Amino acid sequence: MSNILIVEDEESIRRVLKKVLQEENNSYEIFEANDGVEAIDMLKKRKIDLMLCDIKMPKKDGIEVLNFVLKNYSEVPVIMISGHGDLDTAVESMRMGAFDYISKPPDLNRLLNSVRGAFKEKISVKKTPLNLKKSKKFNIIGNSKEIKNIKDLILKVSSTNAKILILGPNGSGKELVANQIHLNSLRSNGPFIEVNCAAIPSELIESELFGHIKGAFTSAIKDKTGKFEAANGGTIFLDEIGDMSLSAQSKVLRALQEHKIQKVGSEKDLVVDVRVIAATNKNLKEEILKNRFREDLYHRLAVIEINVPQLNSRIADIPLLADHFLELISIESGEIQKTIDDDAIKKLQKFDWSGNVRELRNVIERLVILSESLNITIKDVTNFSNK
Repeated sequence: MSNILIVEDEESIRRVLKKVLQEENNSYEIFEANDGVEAIDMLKKRKIDLMLCDIKMPKKDGIEVLNFVLKNYSEVPVIMISGHGDLDTAVESMRMGAFDYISKPPDLNRLLNSVRGAFKEKISVKKTPLNLKKSKKFNIIGNSKEIKNIKDLILKVSSTNAKILILGPNGSGKELVANQIHLNSLRSNGPFIEVNCAAIPSELIESELFGHIKGAFTSAIKDKTGKFEAANGGTIFLDEIGDMSLSAQSKVLRALQEHKIQKVGSEKDLVVDVRVIAATNKNLKEEILKNRFREDLYHRLAVIEINVPQLNSRIADIPLLADHFLELISIESGEIQKTIDDDAIKKLQKFDWSGNVRELRNVIERLVILSESLNITIKDVTNFSNK
Protein backbone atom coordinates (compact mmCIF):
# COMPACT_ATOMS: atom_id res chain seq x y z
CA MET A 1 0.00 0.00 0.00
CA SER A 2 1.26 3.48 -0.90
CA ASN A 3 0.19 6.67 0.85
CA ILE A 4 -0.34 9.71 -1.39
CA LEU A 5 -0.91 13.20 -0.03
CA ILE A 6 -2.82 15.69 -2.22
CA VAL A 7 -2.19 19.30 -1.18
CA GLU A 8 -4.64 21.54 -3.04
CA ASP A 9 -6.91 24.38 -1.87
CA GLU A 10 -9.54 23.73 -4.57
CA GLU A 11 -11.82 20.93 -3.40
CA SER A 12 -13.01 20.10 -6.94
CA ILE A 13 -9.44 19.44 -8.12
CA ARG A 14 -8.68 17.36 -5.02
CA ARG A 15 -11.78 15.29 -5.73
CA VAL A 16 -10.79 14.66 -9.36
CA LEU A 17 -7.20 13.77 -8.48
CA LYS A 18 -8.32 11.39 -5.73
CA LYS A 19 -10.80 9.64 -8.05
CA VAL A 20 -8.24 9.20 -10.83
CA LEU A 21 -5.56 7.86 -8.50
CA GLN A 22 -7.91 5.37 -6.85
CA GLU A 23 -9.08 4.14 -10.24
CA GLU A 24 -5.43 3.71 -11.25
CA ASN A 25 -4.65 1.61 -8.19
CA ASN A 26 -7.17 0.83 -5.46
CA SER A 27 -4.33 0.07 -3.04
CA TYR A 28 -3.40 3.77 -2.93
CA GLU A 29 -4.34 5.39 0.39
CA ILE A 30 -5.19 9.02 -0.39
CA PHE A 31 -4.83 11.80 2.17
CA GLU A 32 -5.86 15.43 1.59
CA ALA A 33 -4.74 18.84 2.80
CA ASN A 34 -6.20 22.16 1.63
CA ASP A 35 -3.19 24.33 2.49
CA GLY A 36 0.51 24.14 3.26
CA VAL A 37 0.09 24.18 7.04
CA GLU A 38 -2.20 21.14 6.95
CA ALA A 39 0.24 19.39 4.60
CA ILE A 40 3.21 19.84 6.94
CA ASP A 41 1.11 18.66 9.88
CA MET A 42 0.06 15.57 7.88
CA LEU A 43 3.68 14.79 6.94
CA LYS A 44 4.63 14.84 10.64
CA LYS A 45 1.83 12.44 11.59
CA ARG A 46 1.79 9.91 8.75
CA LYS A 47 4.20 8.06 6.50
CA ILE A 48 3.74 9.63 3.05
CA ASP A 49 5.16 7.94 -0.06
CA LEU A 50 4.28 10.60 -2.66
CA MET A 51 2.95 14.15 -2.54
CA LEU A 52 1.03 16.18 -5.14
CA CYS A 53 1.29 19.83 -4.16
CA ASP A 54 -0.32 22.98 -5.54
CA ILE A 55 1.94 26.03 -5.88
CA LYS A 56 -0.43 28.85 -4.91
CA MET A 57 -2.18 28.21 -1.60
CA PRO A 58 -3.14 30.17 1.53
CA LYS A 59 -1.05 30.17 4.74
CA LYS A 60 1.94 28.35 3.21
CA ASP A 61 2.46 28.05 -0.53
CA GLY A 62 3.72 25.01 -2.42
CA ILE A 63 7.33 26.22 -2.57
CA GLU A 64 7.46 26.51 1.22
CA VAL A 65 6.03 23.01 1.54
CA LEU A 66 8.54 21.68 -1.01
CA ASN A 67 11.39 23.25 0.97
CA PHE A 68 10.13 21.55 4.13
CA VAL A 69 9.92 18.16 2.39
CA LEU A 70 13.39 18.47 0.85
CA LYS A 71 14.93 19.31 4.24
CA ASN A 72 13.02 16.80 6.38
CA TYR A 73 11.56 14.07 4.15
CA SER A 74 13.86 14.01 1.13
CA GLU A 75 12.83 10.44 0.28
CA VAL A 76 9.30 11.65 -0.59
CA PRO A 77 8.94 12.58 -4.29
CA VAL A 78 6.90 15.73 -4.90
CA ILE A 79 4.87 16.50 -8.02
CA MET A 80 3.95 20.20 -8.21
CA ILE A 81 0.61 21.43 -9.57
CA SER A 82 0.88 24.74 -11.40
CA GLY A 83 -1.91 27.08 -12.44
CA HIS A 84 -1.89 29.54 -15.32
CA GLY A 85 1.08 31.88 -14.99
CA ASP A 86 2.94 29.59 -12.56
CA LEU A 87 5.14 27.87 -15.17
CA ASP A 88 8.35 29.69 -14.18
CA THR A 89 7.77 28.78 -10.54
CA ALA A 90 7.05 25.18 -11.52
CA VAL A 91 10.32 24.96 -13.47
CA GLU A 92 12.12 26.52 -10.51
CA SER A 93 10.57 23.92 -8.20
CA MET A 94 12.12 21.16 -10.31
CA ARG A 95 15.49 22.86 -10.01
CA MET A 96 14.99 22.76 -6.25
CA GLY A 97 14.32 19.03 -6.32
CA ALA A 98 10.64 18.41 -7.17
CA PHE A 99 10.17 15.25 -9.21
CA ASP A 100 7.84 16.79 -11.81
CA TYR A 101 5.05 19.30 -12.34
CA ILE A 102 1.65 19.18 -14.01
CA SER A 103 -0.45 22.11 -15.16
CA LYS A 104 -4.06 23.00 -14.36
CA PRO A 105 -6.46 21.76 -15.52
CA PRO A 106 -4.54 18.52 -15.00
CA ASP A 107 -3.93 16.26 -17.99
CA LEU A 108 -4.89 12.97 -16.33
CA ASN A 109 -2.67 10.77 -18.53
CA ARG A 110 0.29 13.06 -17.82
CA LEU A 111 -0.55 12.92 -14.11
CA LEU A 112 -0.64 9.11 -14.04
CA ASN A 113 2.60 8.82 -16.02
CA SER A 114 4.27 11.17 -13.56
CA VAL A 115 2.97 9.22 -10.54
CA ARG A 116 4.15 5.93 -12.05
CA GLY A 117 7.54 7.47 -12.81
CA ALA A 118 7.89 8.81 -9.27
CA PHE A 119 7.19 5.41 -7.71
CA LYS A 120 9.46 3.67 -10.23
CA GLU A 121 12.35 6.02 -9.43
CA LYS A 122 11.73 5.66 -5.71
CA ILE A 123 12.02 1.87 -6.00
CA SER A 124 15.15 2.08 -8.17
CA VAL A 125 16.85 4.42 -5.68
CA LYS A 126 16.37 1.79 -2.96
CA LYS A 127 18.07 -0.89 -5.04
CA THR A 128 21.72 -1.64 -4.51
CA PRO A 129 23.85 -3.08 -7.29
CA LEU A 130 23.30 -6.55 -5.79
CA ASN A 131 19.57 -6.16 -6.39
CA LEU A 132 19.98 -5.59 -10.09
CA LYS A 133 18.83 -8.48 -12.23
CA LYS A 134 21.62 -10.07 -14.18
CA SER A 135 20.50 -12.39 -16.95
CA LYS A 136 21.63 -13.50 -20.35
CA LYS A 137 18.06 -14.43 -21.21
CA PHE A 138 16.66 -11.99 -23.75
CA ASN A 139 13.59 -10.00 -22.76
CA ILE A 140 13.29 -8.90 -26.40
CA ILE A 141 10.43 -10.97 -27.79
CA GLY A 142 10.52 -12.31 -31.34
CA ASN A 143 12.08 -14.82 -33.71
CA SER A 144 11.89 -12.78 -36.90
CA LYS A 145 15.05 -12.23 -38.92
CA GLU A 146 15.17 -8.58 -37.81
CA ILE A 147 15.00 -9.44 -34.11
CA LYS A 148 17.51 -12.30 -34.43
CA ASN A 149 19.96 -9.85 -36.02
CA ILE A 150 19.47 -7.43 -33.12
CA LYS A 151 20.03 -10.21 -30.56
CA ASP A 152 23.24 -11.26 -32.31
CA LEU A 153 24.46 -7.66 -32.38
CA ILE A 154 23.67 -7.23 -28.68
CA LEU A 155 25.83 -10.25 -27.82
CA LYS A 156 28.71 -8.83 -29.87
CA VAL A 157 28.68 -5.30 -28.45
CA SER A 158 27.70 -5.94 -24.82
CA SER A 159 31.15 -7.03 -23.66
CA THR A 160 32.77 -3.92 -25.17
CA ASN A 161 32.65 -0.37 -23.86
CA ALA A 162 31.65 1.07 -27.25
CA LYS A 163 29.14 3.91 -27.45
CA ILE A 164 25.86 2.77 -29.01
CA LEU A 165 23.12 4.67 -30.83
CA ILE A 166 19.75 2.92 -31.04
CA LEU A 167 17.44 4.10 -33.82
CA GLY A 168 13.76 3.34 -34.26
CA PRO A 169 10.21 4.70 -34.10
CA ASN A 170 8.34 5.41 -30.88
CA GLY A 171 7.03 2.30 -29.16
CA SER A 172 9.39 -0.09 -30.95
CA GLY A 173 11.32 -1.13 -27.83
CA LYS A 174 14.56 0.86 -27.96
CA GLU A 175 14.74 0.96 -24.16
CA LEU A 176 14.58 -2.86 -24.03
CA VAL A 177 17.60 -3.09 -26.32
CA ALA A 178 19.54 -0.64 -24.14
CA ASN A 179 18.62 -2.52 -20.98
CA GLN A 180 19.61 -5.87 -22.50
CA ILE A 181 23.01 -4.52 -23.53
CA HIS A 182 23.57 -3.37 -19.95
CA LEU A 183 22.47 -6.71 -18.44
CA ASN A 184 24.85 -8.60 -20.71
CA SER A 185 27.76 -6.24 -20.11
CA LEU A 186 30.62 -6.25 -17.61
CA ARG A 187 28.81 -3.32 -15.96
CA SER A 188 25.68 -5.33 -15.16
CA ASN A 189 26.29 -5.06 -11.41
CA GLY A 190 26.41 -1.27 -11.75
CA PRO A 191 23.47 1.12 -12.08
CA PHE A 192 21.38 1.50 -15.23
CA ILE A 193 20.11 5.09 -15.32
CA GLU A 194 17.49 6.01 -17.91
CA VAL A 195 16.93 9.64 -18.91
CA ASN A 196 14.11 10.69 -21.22
CA CYS A 197 15.61 13.83 -22.74
CA ALA A 198 12.32 14.80 -24.39
CA ALA A 199 10.46 14.84 -21.05
CA ILE A 200 12.83 17.25 -19.28
CA PRO A 201 12.40 21.01 -19.95
CA SER A 202 15.44 22.53 -21.67
CA GLU A 203 15.98 24.83 -18.67
CA LEU A 204 16.48 21.80 -16.42
CA ILE A 205 18.32 19.29 -18.60
CA GLU A 206 21.85 20.30 -17.53
CA SER A 207 20.95 20.18 -13.84
CA GLU A 208 19.29 16.77 -14.33
CA LEU A 209 22.24 15.31 -16.23
CA PHE A 210 25.14 16.82 -14.31
CA GLY A 211 23.67 17.95 -11.00
CA HIS A 212 24.17 21.29 -9.27
CA ILE A 213 25.76 22.67 -6.14
CA LYS A 214 24.05 24.53 -3.33
CA GLY A 215 23.70 28.19 -4.30
CA ALA A 216 24.12 27.59 -8.04
CA PHE A 217 20.87 29.49 -8.48
CA THR A 218 18.34 31.09 -6.15
CA SER A 219 16.40 27.96 -5.24
CA ALA A 220 19.36 25.54 -5.12
CA ILE A 221 19.12 24.90 -1.38
CA LYS A 222 21.30 21.79 -1.45
CA ASP A 223 23.66 19.88 -3.71
CA LYS A 224 22.02 17.64 -6.29
CA THR A 225 23.51 14.51 -7.82
CA GLY A 226 23.10 14.39 -11.60
CA LYS A 227 22.29 11.33 -13.70
CA PHE A 228 25.86 10.94 -15.00
CA GLU A 229 27.25 10.84 -11.47
CA ALA A 230 24.49 8.44 -10.38
CA ALA A 231 25.41 6.13 -13.29
CA ASN A 232 29.09 5.97 -12.30
CA GLY A 233 30.36 2.42 -12.79
CA GLY A 234 27.32 1.53 -14.88
CA THR A 235 25.35 2.67 -17.90
CA ILE A 236 23.41 5.82 -18.70
CA PHE A 237 20.67 5.56 -21.34
CA LEU A 238 19.91 8.89 -23.02
CA ASP A 239 16.51 8.27 -24.62
CA GLU A 240 15.27 10.71 -27.29
CA ILE A 241 18.65 12.44 -27.40
CA GLY A 242 17.57 14.15 -30.63
CA ASP A 243 15.45 16.48 -28.48
CA MET A 244 18.35 17.66 -26.33
CA SER A 245 19.41 21.33 -26.47
CA LEU A 246 22.69 22.24 -28.18
CA SER A 247 24.07 23.57 -24.90
CA ALA A 248 23.48 20.26 -23.15
CA GLN A 249 24.85 18.39 -26.17
CA SER A 250 28.19 20.16 -25.79
CA LYS A 251 28.47 19.05 -22.15
CA VAL A 252 27.54 15.47 -23.01
CA LEU A 253 30.26 15.56 -25.67
CA ARG A 254 32.82 16.60 -23.04
CA ALA A 255 31.69 13.78 -20.77
CA LEU A 256 32.23 11.32 -23.65
CA GLN A 257 35.59 12.74 -24.67
CA GLU A 258 37.18 13.44 -21.28
CA HIS A 259 35.08 11.32 -18.89
CA LYS A 260 34.58 14.46 -16.83
CA ILE A 261 31.54 16.51 -15.85
CA GLN A 262 30.93 19.74 -13.98
CA LYS A 263 27.93 20.35 -11.77
CA VAL A 264 25.95 23.49 -12.54
CA GLY A 265 27.54 26.32 -10.53
CA SER A 266 30.81 24.46 -9.94
CA GLU A 267 34.21 24.76 -11.59
CA LYS A 268 35.38 21.45 -10.15
CA ASP A 269 35.67 18.50 -12.51
CA LEU A 270 34.18 15.17 -11.51
CA VAL A 271 35.61 12.05 -13.14
CA VAL A 272 32.90 9.60 -14.19
CA ASP A 273 33.18 6.06 -15.51
CA VAL A 274 29.97 5.67 -17.50
CA ARG A 275 28.96 3.78 -20.62
CA VAL A 276 26.64 5.89 -22.76
CA ILE A 277 23.83 4.37 -24.82
CA ALA A 278 21.63 6.83 -26.69
CA ALA A 279 18.40 6.45 -28.65
CA THR A 280 16.23 8.58 -30.89
CA ASN A 281 13.31 8.37 -33.29
CA LYS A 282 14.76 11.22 -35.35
CA ASN A 283 17.08 11.19 -38.34
CA LEU A 284 20.12 12.77 -36.72
CA LYS A 285 21.89 13.33 -40.04
CA GLU A 286 18.99 15.56 -41.09
CA GLU A 287 19.06 17.27 -37.69
CA ILE A 288 22.76 18.00 -38.23
CA LEU A 289 22.03 19.67 -41.60
CA LYS A 290 19.40 21.82 -39.85
CA ASN A 291 21.94 22.78 -37.16
CA ARG A 292 19.86 21.13 -34.44
CA PHE A 293 22.34 18.39 -33.56
CA ARG A 294 26.11 18.46 -33.20
CA GLU A 295 27.94 16.44 -35.83
CA ASP A 296 30.88 15.72 -33.49
CA LEU A 297 28.50 14.34 -30.84
CA TYR A 298 26.77 12.17 -33.43
CA HIS A 299 30.06 10.55 -34.44
CA ARG A 300 30.96 10.00 -30.78
CA LEU A 301 27.63 8.29 -30.10
CA ALA A 302 27.25 6.27 -33.29
CA VAL A 303 30.24 3.95 -32.89
CA ILE A 304 27.68 1.14 -33.15
CA GLU A 305 24.20 1.75 -34.59
CA ILE A 306 21.31 -0.60 -33.87
CA ASN A 307 18.12 -0.15 -35.88
CA VAL A 308 14.97 -1.39 -34.14
CA PRO A 309 12.33 -2.18 -36.79
CA GLN A 310 8.70 -1.08 -36.69
CA LEU A 311 6.19 -3.79 -35.83
CA ASN A 312 4.65 -3.61 -39.32
CA SER A 313 7.89 -5.04 -40.74
CA ARG A 314 7.92 -8.04 -38.37
CA ILE A 315 4.32 -9.18 -38.05
CA ALA A 316 5.57 -12.78 -37.72
CA ASP A 317 6.49 -11.84 -34.14
CA ILE A 318 2.92 -10.88 -33.19
CA PRO A 319 1.94 -14.40 -31.93
CA LEU A 320 4.92 -14.48 -29.54
CA LEU A 321 4.34 -10.89 -28.46
CA ALA A 322 0.64 -11.54 -27.84
CA ASP A 323 1.41 -14.60 -25.66
CA HIS A 324 4.05 -12.61 -23.78
CA PHE A 325 1.64 -9.75 -23.05
CA LEU A 326 -1.12 -12.17 -21.99
CA GLU A 327 1.29 -13.70 -19.47
CA LEU A 328 2.51 -10.31 -18.29
CA ILE A 329 -1.01 -8.92 -17.82
CA SER A 330 -2.00 -12.04 -15.89
CA ILE A 331 0.95 -11.62 -13.53
CA GLU A 332 0.26 -7.91 -13.03
CA SER A 333 -3.47 -8.38 -12.41
CA GLY A 334 -3.30 -11.63 -10.47
CA GLU A 335 -5.99 -13.07 -12.76
CA ILE A 336 -6.00 -16.35 -14.68
CA GLN A 337 -4.07 -16.04 -17.93
CA LYS A 338 -6.28 -15.83 -21.02
CA THR A 339 -5.53 -17.48 -24.35
CA ILE A 340 -6.09 -16.21 -27.88
CA ASP A 341 -7.36 -18.04 -30.99
CA ASP A 342 -5.19 -18.48 -34.08
CA ASP A 343 -7.85 -16.67 -36.14
CA ALA A 344 -7.72 -13.76 -33.72
CA ILE A 345 -3.92 -13.61 -34.11
CA LYS A 346 -4.25 -13.62 -37.91
CA LYS A 347 -6.69 -10.73 -37.63
CA LEU A 348 -4.19 -8.79 -35.50
CA GLN A 349 -1.48 -9.43 -38.08
CA LYS A 350 -3.56 -7.68 -40.75
CA PHE A 351 -3.78 -4.41 -38.82
CA ASP A 352 -1.54 -1.38 -39.24
CA TRP A 353 0.63 -0.97 -36.14
CA SER A 354 1.83 2.61 -36.38
CA GLY A 355 2.16 2.67 -32.58
CA ASN A 356 4.37 -0.43 -32.76
CA VAL A 357 4.83 -2.89 -29.88
CA ARG A 358 3.48 -0.40 -27.34
CA GLU A 359 0.21 -0.16 -29.27
CA LEU A 360 -0.05 -3.97 -29.52
CA ARG A 361 0.38 -4.25 -25.76
CA ASN A 362 -2.46 -1.77 -25.22
CA VAL A 363 -4.75 -3.67 -27.59
CA ILE A 364 -4.02 -7.02 -25.89
CA GLU A 365 -4.77 -5.49 -22.50
CA ARG A 366 -8.06 -4.08 -23.84
CA LEU A 367 -9.02 -7.51 -25.20
CA VAL A 368 -8.22 -9.17 -21.86
CA ILE A 369 -10.44 -6.70 -20.02
CA LEU A 370 -13.39 -6.67 -22.42
CA SER A 371 -13.58 -10.28 -23.62
CA GLU A 372 -16.10 -12.26 -21.58
CA SER A 373 -14.43 -15.69 -21.72
CA LEU A 374 -10.96 -16.98 -20.93
CA ASN A 375 -10.28 -17.35 -24.66
CA ILE A 376 -10.01 -14.28 -26.91
CA THR A 377 -11.71 -14.87 -30.27
CA ILE A 378 -11.70 -13.15 -33.66
CA LYS A 379 -15.08 -11.68 -32.69
CA ASP A 380 -13.47 -10.04 -29.64
CA VAL A 381 -10.73 -8.58 -31.84
CA THR A 382 -13.34 -7.19 -34.24
CA ASN A 383 -15.46 -5.71 -31.45
CA PHE A 384 -12.88 -4.42 -29.02
CA SER A 385 -9.53 -3.77 -30.72
CA ASN A 386 -10.56 -0.28 -31.95
CA LYS A 387 -8.61 -0.99 -35.14
